[in-house]
Amino acid sequence: MGAAILSELLTEILIPVAAVIGIVFALVQWLLVSKIQLTHEAPPSSRSNKNGAGDYLMEEEDGVNDHNVVLKCAEIQNAISEGATSFLFTEYQYVGIFMVAFAVLIFLFLGSVEGFSTKGKSCTYSKDKTCKPALFNAIFSTVAFVLGAVTSVVSGFLGMKIATYANARTTLEARKGVGKAFIVAFRSGAVMGFLLSANGLFVLYLSINLFKLYYGDDWEGLFEAITGYGLGGSSMALFGRVGGGIYTKAADVGADLVGKVERNIPEDDPRNPAVIADNVGDNVGDIAGMGSDLFGSYAESSCAALVVASISSFGINHELTAMFYPLLISSMGIVVCLLTTLFATDLFEIKAVKEIEPALKRQLIISTALMTVGIAIVSWLALPPSFTIFNFGSQKEVKNWELFFCVAIGLWSGLVIGFVTEYYTSNAYSPVQDVADSCRTGAATNVIFGLALGYKSVIVPIFAIAVSIFVSFSLAAMYGIAVAALGMLSTIATGLAIDAYGPISDNAGGIAEMAGMSHRVRERTDALDAAGNTTAAIGKGFAIGSAALVSLALFGAFVSRAAISTVDVLTPKVFIGLVVGAMLPYWFSAMTMKSVGSAALKMVEEVRRQFDTIPGLMEGTAKPDYATCVKISTDASIKEMIPPGALVMLTPLIVGTFFGVETLSGVLAGSLVSGVQVAISASNTGGAWDNAKKYIEAGVSEHAKSLGPKGSDPHKAAVIGDTIGDPLKDTSGPSLNILIKLMAVESLVFAPFFATHGGLLFKIF
Repeated sequence: MGAAILSELLTEILIPVAAVIGIVFALVQWLLVSKIQLTHEAPPSSRSNKNGAGDYLMEEEDGVNDHNVVLKCAEIQNAISEGATSFLFTEYQYVGIFMVAFAVLIFLFLGSVEGFSTKGKSCTYSKDKTCKPALFNAIFSTVAFVLGAVTSVVSGFLGMKIATYANARTTLEARKGVGKAFIVAFRSGAVMGFLLSANGLFVLYLSINLFKLYYGDDWEGLFEAITGYGLGGSSMALFGRVGGGIYTKAADVGADLVGKVERNIPEDDPRNPAVIADNVGDNVGDIAGMGSDLFGSYAESSCAALVVASISSFGINHELTAMFYPLLISSMGIVVCLLTTLFATDLFEIKAVKEIEPALKRQLIISTALMTVGIAIVSWLALPPSFTIFNFGSQKEVKNWELFFCVAIGLWSGLVIGFVTEYYTSNAYSPVQDVADSCRTGAATNVIFGLALGYKSVIVPIFAIAVSIFVSFSLAAMYGIAVAALGMLSTIATGLAIDAYGPISDNAGGIAEMAGMSHRVRERTDALDAAGNTTAAIGKGFAIGSAALVSLALFGAFVSRAAISTVDVLTPKVFIGLVVGAMLPYWFSAMTMKSVGSAALKMVEEVRRQFDTIPGLMEGTAKPDYATCVKISTDASIKEMIPPGALVMLTPLIVGTFFGVETLSGVLAGSLVSGVQVAISASNTGGAWDNAKKYIEAGVSEHAKSLGPKGSDPHKAAVIGDTIGDPLKDTSGPSLNILIKLMAVESLVFAPFFATHGGLLFKIF
């Protein structure tokens, strides 16, 4: 079998060092952004040509010396920041109550497995050894859950604060040129990406080492307890995604329907009462929600890999370096993403609008190529030449190069999914242009074309996921699938930087409009936003693809932990679970879409009321009541996020307790298979409608000009399509990947209870 080249001591040093490097790099990027003052200053005398050649003249022309513009930007930024902070604090109060209640539930369920006994028990996979009591497994699983939940909440909150800090600064830099604005938006996104990935890695590493003080040689119990970390991360992400998604889309739909369609005013016009709520929503939904979501994916894929490894030769022989292979992959990812970021901020200059999207795509390609080399190095240093991996009751012999291929295929599948998503959602390609063209004949044909595009866009990503699953499972069983998911998420810092860049640019455009800046500044922020819209769709593609692999790895770990030898779909118990599981994503989507609809209805009525009753609002001589619209979004999202959240959290508990582990395995398989399809099609349909609208508005080609300008019938049809797509791409679609992951990790955490006490109905009858 052999031993790993990397010593255990060096492994213990390298992981926290990589995490600290990530945190320090994030702080450096934040300091660079903070140098842009939100107070009036005289323009510098030097005429730097870096990232926006000769922009000093543009500064003067666009009124950089206008003190009122700078103050207005600061005022708007404060309003957005206060609104976002207020919403998140309100949301976290409710989520905190849930967190405490669910932590108690974990303790009671897992503690009751052995009747709250404090006596040691024989290990599940090594019967000759004695493992720690079930009661202590319950305690440590509960602690891990709270740690994961708190880390997820902090990740989302930090991301939101950084984004609201950077939006006005991006606007101000846009007056000096598109290159300078791009750097501010991207650096701010990088702050979030590196803080989240480094914090996630550091807290997980610290938790394992602290738990090890009690568990000692009982690695089976230790890593079983650590799965609570993934459950905590994902449960917070669910509420962040659903609550934030309802908030942002209620405001967005209200602002679009009344402002753009009925009153024919620009999207971010300060006369629109819903405009501040809309900008707040970009931060609480797309930034805080996405941050928590990808942190949850990272935590779950790491936990799934560690659980399977703990009952393989790594855990049985106590090979610490090999056991920490998933954490070493994440550490390498931080270093690779750091180098990749420099290509966007320091090594290449953005001088024109057309260079923005290629620069962002280059980030994905460079990080993937460098990470492939990084994976090879880690696999060579951290793994023995050959070892065994647990495979449903037996041990499968695997070589270290085979594990390299598992991680690499996950990494490259992510890139494929990203670029296919881009093809179907970017207005640079024919699918979105066809959707825009269909607006000639009204909203109905736009909706038909958009839905068809979404369904078609599922094909290649599903094949990419299928190939990843087949290859990684053939090479290294369920552990192969877990590390393939980790491979897809290994460049999470770059992925999040690109993803957070979008909402920051969107907010920057809104601030430019509200502050009354020149048309040229708005054109630059629109160009940044259009590129960000596509990259946000790519980010959602990554999140959904990784969720599919993570869920399957967790499903495998659950099946092993619940002592199920095979999952036979011809068994009635399994088949009914399969059918019900396949239905759940539709039920969940219906709940979240209706929630957006009811919240948007209240918003539309309020915006209409203000336009009708506030004298001088349309003329711009009176101010709208922004606070009421912010309150409508906040109240609606807090109230409406509870039922979908309850559906996801209670389903595994009810099914496992009353119907048993076999039916629950069917529910998990069914929700995974249908959830991935619905999530991809919903996200891409919404993204395509959004960019079809932007394609008409920008009017950069003869074809686009023939459909415009703003306010034309095709444009109004495109706005209606975009409005329908908003809840699909920003609420239901992204939340579905959390549904399939969360149900799987929750089932894994509660597996000992379900295996011992589950299936009450079948026992009675």
